Amino acid sequence: MPWALPLRWSPWGRPGVKALVTAGVFVTILWNLQFFLNPFKGSGQDSKHRETLVILVWEWPSKQVPNVSRDVCHELYSITGCQLTTERQLLHQANVVVFPHSRLQPGRDKLPKERLLGQNWVWVSLESPSNTRALAAWNQTFNWVMTYRQDSDIFIPYGKLVPNRSATVNIPAKTNLVSWVISNYHRTQKRAEVYKNLSRYLHVNIYGKANNKPLCKDCLLPTISKSKFYLAFENSIHRDYITEKLWRNSLLAGTVPVVLGPPRANYEQFVPADSFIHVNDFGSLEELATFLKTMNSSRYQQFFAWQRRFSVKLYTDWRERICAICTAYPRLPHGRLYPDLQSWFNS
Repeated sequence: MPWALPLRWSPWGRPGVKALVTAGVFVTILWNLQFFLNPFKGSGQDSKHRETLVILVWEWPSKQVPNVSRDVCHELYSITGCQLTTERQLLHQANVVVFPHSRLQPGRDKLPKERLLGQNWVWVSLESPSNTRALAAWNQTFNWVMTYRQDSDIFIPYGKLVPNRSATVNIPAKTNLVSWVISNYHRTQKRAEVYKNLSRYLHVNIYGKANNKPLCKDCLLPTISKSKFYLAFENSIHRDYITEKLWRNSLLAGTVPVVLGPPRANYEQFVPADSFIHVNDFGSLEELATFLKTMNSSRYQQFFAWQRRFSVKLYTDWRERICAICTAYPRLPHGRLYPDLQSWFNS
């Protein structure tokens, strides 16, 4: 032990020196004790985490800009120490600046002219790579990405299953077999091809602008819920790209999703394997149609077993998504830039 050394070294045997050594050891113990009791004191980065983080949204992702002047992260989502703002004059106070891709222009004239030292810029998108253009213009620009991809710095899914204790199953009354809501129908899309071939073997009730049968916001779920199955067909097929077509139009509506998107294994990272039907589970669309048409009541009810353990949470409010940056902030890497945003997003 260090305090035993004076017994061995004769120069420390003198009373004055011995007293100094004893005092030094005592001061050292007190110094170390303060860090034991308060381990984050003295770490500039960790100390900064306890201060209010200012998140500047350069341009709001949706057309309607909500009032964020209050402490909305705390009031709505119990996230403390997080201030949202859309006031660009606060740029020099912002710890993080958020840039939705839907609002970015290929040129850099609408970006801030300078970046504050230590300030982090976030690229945000909920669209798939197939529907995202001009990414090459943003190389070496953003520190973090915020997307539906699980490997994003800030992961923002369209929805998720959350545990509940209801242990009940609620299956709405059914009056038809299959429905589909489609607003943008393009023949070149995979979902258009699959629908065209599937419709040869069974009738699909189609709603939405593409079929001149738009549904009002409050009409959507009640209408879909009358169908036994819903075609949760994504507009493009990419890893983790699982949208409200599964979460809202299928699971929340109380119908069984027939999914077209990433592989089954990817869906099973989000929802139980027995909660959906994947188009790729069948050798042909005729087999899929036969499976849907001949399913008995007992087998159908098994698709809703997930309701005994979970309920659906939708993410629809951009305030909640952006407040999530404050929750993720302490674990995010600082000082890094994405050298090739397009390559990352298309990977």
